[in-house]
Amino acid sequence: MIQIRPSQAAGRRPAPRRVTLRELAAHAGVSRSTVSLVLRESPLVAALTRARVRESMAATGYVYDRGAARLRSGVSQAIGLVISEITNPFYAELTAGIDAVLDRAGWVAFLANTGDRTDRQERFLQRMREQKADGVLLCPASGTEAARLGEIAASGLPIVQILRRTGPMQGDYVGPDYRIGMALAVEHLCVRGHVRIGLIASDRRNSASRERLEGLTESLTRHGLTPALVAPCESSRAKAAALAASLMDRTDPPTALICHNDVIALGMLSGLQRLGRRPGSDVALIGFDNINECCTSIPALSSIATQPAEIGAAAADLLLRRIADPTGAPEQILLPPRLVIRET
Repeated sequence: MIQIRPSQAAGRRPAPRRVTLRELAAHAGVSRSTVSLVLRESPLVAALTRARVRESMAATGYVYDRGAARLRSGVSQAIGLVISEITNPFYAELTAGIDAVLDRAGWVAFLANTGDRTDRQERFLQRMREQKADGVLLCPASGTEAARLGEIAASGLPIVQILRRTGPMQGDYVGPDYRIGMALAVEHLCVRGHVRIGLIASDRRNSASRERLEGLTESLTRHGLTPALVAPCESSRAKAAALAASLMDRTDPPTALICHNDVIALGMLSGLQRLGRRPGSDVALIGFDNINECCTSIPALSSIATQPAEIGAAAADLLLRRIADPTGAPEQILLPPRLVIRET
């Protein structure tokens, strides 16, 4: 027999007793089935009844046991959101769009940031499976193998890829049409007389960087031009600012630059200004994504708007459809970007 010393016993607090569903129903003055409908966010319950049950939950301290509910229904109403670059403001807007759709549907997302590393991504995807997530929205890390994602999807975890695609695209995907975005930027610059147009590209190899470069090359070819330069850069303002000097020291520096994203473009804007070059006058500068800071920078940054909140909403909608219909035909959704002209 194990004896507990009085000092130990006195220091222990009894575990709080959980309020039962029957007690909650009695407090609210409704049936247990009505309470169950409220907890499952069913539209069959009148608004006043729903409010009364919610008030009783707050008053009694009732906590819905979603783990038990998942065991009964086989659905967790939780999805994984796995992104690659959480420090980029673009992903905050993307997440807001996803959250708005999931919240209306009574679902929740668990956020994970891979830092664009496949090993971290693999661990997160495994955790999602262990936690019985119903599906995953994934911005694949650079170097992700399509076959691996196919194996995970075949195991019963639906995956919708966002912003980047892996290998021959056969699964669900939502993202901007990068080629159209580059075509809009090139057309604008060519109309303004630029012939030495460069790309500050991502230093990562993935479909998003590849499609940007292909879009630039295709658009310049239509105008009888070739890229003045393609300079890879880390998605960092400091790295982009430091790169500006080497670009402008060339014997034939570009007169216009299109950047992989706005983070790089804002860093390049700062670097050009330090060199005494005026963005928009000495060098045309266009970012990609149109994050909120573009309109507050000095000068205001022109950018290709990719509508991250709309992309997130469309991706969340698609994942919910796929969870409801796992055997449905795969969908690829491309949202058309637009060019927002400001001062640069």
